[in-house]
Amino acid sequence: MSSATWHARIECGGRIAGAGFLVTPDKVLTCAHVVQDGDRDPLTVTFTERPELPAVPARIIAHGGWGGGATDLGDLAVLELDREVAITPAALAPAEAAHGEPPRRLVVYGFPVGFDEGTLAEYRTTGPQLIKGEWNQLEAWQTDGQPLACGYSGAAVALADTGEVVGMVTAAAGAKGVRNGRMMPTQVMARYWPDLESLVPASPHAAAQRARLRELVEKAVRAGVDCDPVRLYTAAADPFDPLPPPDGFASLWSAALFVLCELDSARATATVTRFADRLEALLRLPDDRVRPDWSPILVELAPSGAGQGLVRVEVSAYSGGRRHPVGSDTVPEARLRAHVQDRIEEAFRHLTPGAEELIAFALPRDWLDWPVDRWARAADDETPLGCVHPVVVTDHTRRKAATRHVLTRAWNRLDARGGARLHRVECGCPEEPRKLRYALRRDGTCLAGFAAAPNAAPTRAHFEVSLTAPAPAIVWPRGGCADGHRSGSPGTDGCPGSAFLDALDAHVSRVPLTELPRTVLALREEADAQDGHWARDIQLLWDDPRCFTDPHAAAVHLQCPVA
Repeated sequence: MSSATWHARIECGGRIAGAGFLVTPDKVLTCAHVVQDGDRDPLTVTFTERPELPAVPARIIAHGGWGGGATDLGDLAVLELDREVAITPAALAPAEAAHGEPPRRLVVYGFPVGFDEGTLAEYRTTGPQLIKGEWNQLEAWQTDGQPLACGYSGAAVALADTGEVVGMVTAAAGAKGVRNGRMMPTQVMARYWPDLESLVPASPHAAAQRARLRELVEKAVRAGVDCDPVRLYTAAADPFDPLPPPDGFASLWSAALFVLCELDSARATATVTRFADRLEALLRLPDDRVRPDWSPILVELAPSGAGQGLVRVEVSAYSGGRRHPVGSDTVPEARLRAHVQDRIEEAFRHLTPGAEELIAFALPRDWLDWPVDRWARAADDETPLGCVHPVVVTDHTRRKAATRHVLTRAWNRLDARGGARLHRVECGCPEEPRKLRYALRRDGTCLAGFAAAPNAAPTRAHFEVSLTAPAPAIVWPRGGCADGHRSGSPGTDGCPGSAFLDALDAHVSRVPLTELPRTVLALREEADAQDGHWARDIQLLWDDPRCFTDPHAAAVHLQCPVA
């Protein structure tokens, strides 16, 4: 409290009327009854802990609608100083911080008769119960302590150990020898003056999330994390949050302060949490992780030449450096899911218990958008397969020996570099396919991200290029922009595909591609539990040849077109 220069003395017509406290460089809060004559007599504010500063003229700009009675509600007034003062405003805290076991010691700085320079009183709350939904009861910390006499009205009630303000004194008991009173807690003050909301954490959880975000930003700045603050904010914001400034954010700190200070507090905690989650994902450096030792179950599907509506199914398990054939069958499409469920269950028997399972579907190109991750896990369990196990897809044409050779080289480089950057392919496709091929082959470690599904006309050629370049991994939304936007207008406002890429970039940036199936599993679990989640229809094409130790050219259905 020794540095709390934000305590204020309120004078009305030259006489001391009560106390107040600075909450912004030019705003002071006090009780409405303290300044009830302020429309007639001039108001001034004196900061007694800064005696070198002259009294500052002030005017009432807002009040809580107080009716004039001792028990009337809304006893709050907001004063605007005629100039900003070079004093750090009070730090506010949620009123819950005032309560606890043992009780929290609270300090009040007021100006009773004979103490024009101010004096302190120690109090505590009787309990969290609000009286008339408006006040907490205060009781003296010591029975012989300073009573809340006239001159304490409008004073800040602050935590003795941190100096954070949890409320404002509005009344004393009145009876001689009774040392209690009332305070208006911060959340009630914010009810009457909404501009205060952004300064008061809504709850201990909100305060913890705000502190977590500040800590993560400091850590990211020290680590030199390379990220786009605008994309990070856009991915975290909900539809009702304000747009980023027209000129963007100058730094990660400026984006974080925008989230902490500019958002409506009713929704700010959720956005703060999402922003912190995405920043934390960026800080998961590859050096801190171990590459998963995947034990794949490969499910190969293809149309059967035996007749229309029949599918050739071959399932294999990979464990201990060996391929274990599980089954090779031709089944009608109507029974395909049930058959795959049974074969996957059999394949698990060949895996080492506790191994990192990976279920990979090798599909014809026209089937790559199949929602295999949404297929039920089992006949008696409707949980989506992709919410229980990492599920990926790959293209049959990438099983060729030459393509596997190039892919293996790319994955070896990924091990050395640890991570990969997202190469965005927007709906409008401003990048020519040949230039995309050059970019993917030049880097060789990109994650290709598409705003539209592979069968969408504007991106079909670009998707073919990504498959054959080959990009080690490709991600797209099955429910993205089916028709795309006109060329030259990528990232159009409201484009779901572009929004998907923004969220993907913020969430998986710097996540090693070797871990991407596990990361997508976590996203699918989260999306299954939340309506409207951006990752609900995420499709991951992921193909590390080193996980499949046997040559897949020997697969039965690839040898025999009619089976």
